[in-house]
Amino acid sequence: MSWLRAIALSAMVLSLSLGAGPASASSFYLADITARDGVVLTGNVFTPDTPGPHPAIIFITSWATPNIEYLAQAQQFADAGYIVLSYTPRGFYFSGGYIETAGPKDISDVSDVIDWLLLNTPADPARIGAAGISYGSGISLLGSAFDSRIRAVAALSTWTDLLYSLLSNQTRHQQAAGLLQLAADLTGRPSAELQQLLSDYFANRNLGGLATFAQVRSASTYVDRINANRPAILIANAYGDSLFAPNQLTDFFTRLTGPKRLELRPGDHAIPELTGLLGLPNDAWTSVHRWFDQYLRGVDTGIALERPVQLQPRGQSGYEAYASWSTISTSSARYYLGEVPWWSDEGSLLASAQTGWSWTVLAGDDTTANGGAVLLTNGAEALTGEPPTNWIPSVDRDNAGVWQSGWLTSARRLRGAAHLRLTVTPGSSGQTTVIAYLYDTDEYGTGSLVTHVAYTLRGAVAGQAYTVDTDFPSTVYDVPSGHRLSLVIDTVDPLYADQGAFFTTVKFSSPSGNPSYVSLPLK
Repeated sequence: MSWLRAIALSAMVLSLSLGAGPASASSFYLADITARDGVVLTGNVFTPDTPGPHPAIIFITSWATPNIEYLAQAQQFADAGYIVLSYTPRGFYFSGGYIETAGPKDISDVSDVIDWLLLNTPADPARIGAAGISYGSGISLLGSAFDSRIRAVAALSTWTDLLYSLLSNQTRHQQAAGLLQLAADLTGRPSAELQQLLSDYFANRNLGGLATFAQVRSASTYVDRINANRPAILIANAYGDSLFAPNQLTDFFTRLTGPKRLELRPGDHAIPELTGLLGLPNDAWTSVHRWFDQYLRGVDTGIALERPVQLQPRGQSGYEAYASWSTISTSSARYYLGEVPWWSDEGSLLASAQTGWSWTVLAGDDTTANGGAVLLTNGAEALTGEPPTNWIPSVDRDNAGVWQSGWLTSARRLRGAAHLRLTVTPGSSGQTTVIAYLYDTDEYGTGSLVTHVAYTLRGAVAGQAYTVDTDFPSTVYDVPSGHRLSLVIDTVDPLYADQGAFFTTVKFSSPSGNPSYVSLPLK
């Protein structure tokens, strides 16, 4: 393995020369850290060439990503007087063991790494932080629940509820889980437990086992322990995160009682933080530096006095600041789904309820409405500012229900999670999936995707009506005056493994006493 370590070191040096700027007064070396069960974790360490003790940050790498991930940022923090230890979790690359998917062994590894840090560097035990993107962020949050020495956390593109991430609304996230499996197989050694779980997941069996697996790997399970330890927690994610959608974060954030900050931006998983990994100016990483300087170095950066919810509206460069998540919207607008006339194949979104109608579509065929490709579609929005689009007239009305509002006479400033209530009656197959897409549509029929949600009726009985009551993923989006809202509901999306069955039907309706509607939280 020595020649592999040499290659890794060469890559690290190259990364430093390209991304971290001028040489600084700090030392860099590779480290092997032995966990309590004998597994060796590989890492790298930056130490300032000045007397300690120093504040310290532990960076935990992302899923399937080696230690070079944080080199540019580690160098910048070391320049500022931090000791930085970055390590690869067990099961990936040169670290020993098997991939435990943020399980108990990964959590205990965080404490073992802190022990090693305090034994081998002049780190201040009272000023230790943990940070990461994606996989590393989730382990950092979990570590803060079980090790009170962690005084600050920066969790970027994180999850707090793994079951919600993999099976929200009982719908399997096919592309996201497939990407994680492929990356693990190529770069690591999946544990037998993980292999069995993924096999069951794609085979649509033993999903109750997934719930048990996910619970112990979710920071939301341990929020009381985190609150008892009171680390300062920064969370930064994207509205369009196709792995870890933001609704799970807002509840977790609200339940935190210590110092906290939530930042949401346009884009997809790990995209808003990407340029910062190259050492380039980046809003998310600027906040990370300010956060750790405030809570580890003791420097007054002003971040503690700012409103803790910071939201960047999609398509805009500035931020809106709020005192809490509950205050981001001040009103709501409810649009009721109206009857779909046979001659137009399209219903209206109305200000008052219209009941007693039904509309039946053929299931199992996709339409032009879809959520795109994992990481790529919403990721492009982070770089271009342009959301994914669809020409609404192209949606096949045989396979979807379409409802549109009148032309808006004033802008609708959507803030938070829109809500859908819909009565669904599956055809002969029973179990079915519906996917609802909310669009901002211009005068030419081009719809910009505002948000979408999938919902699977597991164990449903054919011919029986069910109420779908669910939130769309939270977003911050301004629908301009002169545009209209479009709601498209179909039964297939490439993002998801579950879908309506071929050669069956799904009926949408609005029964008396239980009207179907979409409700928008507005500012």
